[in-house]
Amino acid sequence: MFIPILLATSCSTMVGLLLTAWIQKINLRDTVVLAYLALVFAALLSLVAYFSTLGMAQLQQQSSLISNLMIFSVIMLFLLVAHRKHVNVYDTFIEGAKKGFQVAIDIIPFLLAMLVAIGIFRASGALDIAMNIIRDGVSFFGMDTRFVDALPTALMKPLSGSGARAMMVDTMNTYGVDSFQGLLAATIQGSTETTFYVLAVYFGSVGIRHGRHALTCGLTADVAGIAAAIAAAYWFYG
Repeated sequence: MFIPILLATSCSTMVGLLLTAWIQKINLRDTVVLAYLALVFAALLSLVAYFSTLGMAQLQQQSSLISNLMIFSVIMLFLLVAHRKHVNVYDTFIEGAKKGFQVAIDIIPFLLAMLVAIGIFRASGALDIAMNIIRDGVSFFGMDTRFVDALPTALMKPLSGSGARAMMVDTMNTYGVDSFQGLLAATIQGSTETTFYVLAVYFGSVGIRHGRHALTCGLTADVAGIAAAIAAAYWFYG
């Protein structure tokens, strides 16, 4: 799962970065920024080129192996950097947990309002109507409609991570954990962001009432991540 999610997340991040830079008129010709973009692009291109040479079984096996190594390497890197800088990892973790608990208390009113809105959206049947419209449109063009069954997760994710997780679990219960729909829902869950949730809860908790272009940039990045997740799912899962 990690490699498809990594590819889709990289696409959404790049789109969000470029759109934000364009709207805010940020000059991306800085040497450090260009080097970062070139590095990310080269890494993605290398992964795509390597995986293109593998069959389906080898693709999944290598993806799992590389994913586990990358996750383990990141954890070890954090520990090594902390040791090098003489940081007490345990005490730092406890201090961060205390601050996180206070943040959770501060955002409860905004979180409650968001969850009520999501509950109304799901109970009203609007989500089912949207899925039927999309499925009919995809069928009209003669395209494969399997990905539509995972779109409830995609539509819910910008609103709520827990709501999207519930949609993902429901998809897995209906079609199976290892089904195309279940794997795609998991990929979407891991490669998109809770845009409305962030704007409503975290912006609201610090008194930001005008998000300016944050909504546009965030949703555009989400759309890019969803599209990339669908493409990666068809590539990796068939």
